[in-house]
Amino acid sequence: MFLGKILAALLVLGVLILVHEFGHFLMAKRMGVRVNEFAVGMGPRLFRFGKGETVYSVRAIPIGGFCAMEGEDEGAPTPAAIGGPGEDAPAPDASRSFATKPVWRRVLIVVAGAVMNLLLGYVLLLVYYGFLQTPYDDTGTVLFATTTIARIEADAPAYQSGLRAGDTIVEVNGRRILMDSDLSMEMQNDTDGVLDMVVRRPTDNGTEKVELSSVAFSLLTNEQTGRQYIKYDFSLLGVPRTFGNTFVQAAKQEVSVATIVWRSLVDILRGRYGLNDLSGPVGTVDIIADAVGDARSLQGWQTLVMLMVMITVNLGVFNLLPLPALDGGRLVFLLWEGVTRKPVPAKYEGVIHLAGLVLLLLLMLVVTYSDITKFFV
Repeated sequence: MFLGKILAALLVLGVLILVHEFGHFLMAKRMGVRVNEFAVGMGPRLFRFGKGETVYSVRAIPIGGFCAMEGEDEGAPTPAAIGGPGEDAPAPDASRSFATKPVWRRVLIVVAGAVMNLLLGYVLLLVYYGFLQTPYDDTGTVLFATTTIARIEADAPAYQSGLRAGDTIVEVNGRRILMDSDLSMEMQNDTDGVLDMVVRRPTDNGTEKVELSSVAFSLLTNEQTGRQYIKYDFSLLGVPRTFGNTFVQAAKQEVSVATIVWRSLVDILRGRYGLNDLSGPVGTVDIIADAVGDARSLQGWQTLVMLMVMITVNLGVFNLLPLPALDGGRLVFLLWEGVTRKPVPAKYEGVIHLAGLVLLLLLMLVVTYSDITKFFV
């Protein structure tokens, strides 16, 4: 049973990574770039198939895959070097090399992987809000939470600080609030129970923007960890689900998740989170395995789908960071070439990407070690 959950978790993670490479593959074909190999999995090749210019292979390690394009890197493998399909493979054609394509075509190919991850996230959110979302009211209607205060007690500290029923929260501590998950994150990360808010308050003529400084909330203490957290002394208004607002809700949630990913990366750089707060491949597989094991109930499916959304959006956002060895790093070089009309010499770009890859692998090893030690704590 445990092994089955781990294999299922590897499959889920592998599919999410493979979707990224499939985006590069589709766009490369669309832009007229020859794809030498499209691989499912990593490591030693188990078998291959296909005719013509592209090798389709399955590899031993069931995580991710890759899309090897003609001329993508200096010294990239040729179809013969990677074991091409056979004599029917056409001879190399410089006009179909990645390196010879106009900058805008290469940019589209590079960003296509991240776009595919974000598109998958949106589709999963449509499934979540269209089929898995709860709760229901007394009539069985599915409700989407808004950021509008439905009820707040008159003796609550937040009410005495100026918050009122009918207020729509649009900012907390200077950060935009798009939906209830944004509000939850800001309130969960607060340590003193005092927030600066901006709300839109209904008036006789419409709404007005009201700034509320030092909105106070009661604090509760977790007996196990000793950590204090805000007590919610208000409830949010829910709106019935419709065909149209399901698409809107999914789009807003995707923006919210991407924002959370970005803010988390910034918080890591600022030192707000330590090594123990990060999860590498081992930790991620363990989390997914738990979610897969619970996917026998509606709540379990909700957890699994939202976890997949977090991971695929994370992959999309992270890969666009301007760091060597990532798609964002390649994008920087392409933008430089587009502006200056002169590409960075391939040998220098290769060295920079190799250095970035080494650093990323070292970070992965450190985080993986941290993941493993957590099992024994």
